[in-house]
Amino acid sequence: MSTDIGMPPVLSPEEADKAVLLAAPRGYCAGVDRAVITVEKALDLYGAPVYVRKQIVHNKHVVADLESRGAIFVEELDEVPEGQTVVFSAHGVSPEVHRQAEERSLKTIDATCPLVTKVHHEAKRFAGEDYDILLIGHAGHEEVEGTAGEAPEHIQLVQGPADVAGIVVRDPQRVAWLSQTTLSVDETLETVAAIRERFPDLLDPPSDDICYATQNRQLAVKEIAQDSDLVIVVGSGNSSNSVRLVEVALEAGARSSYRVDDASEIDEAWLEGVRTVSVTSGASVPEELVRGVLAFLSERGYPDARAVHSAEESLIFALPPELRRDLKAAGRV
Repeated sequence: MSTDIGMPPVLSPEEADKAVLLAAPRGYCAGVDRAVITVEKALDLYGAPVYVRKQIVHNKHVVADLESRGAIFVEELDEVPEGQTVVFSAHGVSPEVHRQAEERSLKTIDATCPLVTKVHHEAKRFAGEDYDILLIGHAGHEEVEGTAGEAPEHIQLVQGPADVAGIVVRDPQRVAWLSQTTLSVDETLETVAAIRERFPDLLDPPSDDICYATQNRQLAVKEIAQDSDLVIVVGSGNSSNSVRLVEVALEAGARSSYRVDDASEIDEAWLEGVRTVSVTSGASVPEELVRGVLAFLSERGYPDARAVHSAEESLIFALPPELRRDLKAAGRV
């Protein structure tokens, strides 16, 4: 259970000994919602199996649920039988992956988040103008691999300020930066500032690459962390934005913060001496997992959660055009 309150001050002196604060917004963003619905509707329309390259979103519960419905998750396209349907995850893929799919005569549905697609377009534009592109992100992350694949000869990865001294470019006056969309805003700005010290003519992307949902969830955590003895972040370990939320909570003043996939991973020792618990979730987390955490706290004497609103979200993304076309042809739109 939860009730809504407005912006801080979050706690008043006369309030009870224990409190649970619930960050809002939290959980599914528009890109994740679109990607999950894409797989669900593909299964309904085409029947099982529907193959998905990589995890559709970084949450093990979502993946397990879709597997139970007939989705088959693969690492690479050579695991998909020729002629089958394959969905590309919300994190995006490189042109090389599209080429491989065409070679294998696969029917593709591209569930790449439109905000990631925007970064891909920026990479192609900067490369077309012959800029060296510094991509701020984490090595091995699917989104980084997909973006880098748009212009591999122009892009080099920068994981943080420590990498800046080693950057080598052809022309210091023709350098641009892009970033993985799920990074910490503060972390990214720190890296950009370090890059700009070396390259004062650094060109910014036309708009902020950190996605609205990442920014909003980090802002929400900052609002409640300063009043919290403990911040619980619901999200999987391979979810970059969930991991960042823990870091943001600690930086904003929370005495402790932990990430859990679900309530079963909460250590009761975390609650010792804790009056105020705050709860949030990453952008790929179903709300029922948050409800499970709230129920866990309720069973241990904590009151109903009160939602602290820091932003409103109303963005909705249309389903991939190839899926919309087939749904329309089947009379299911």
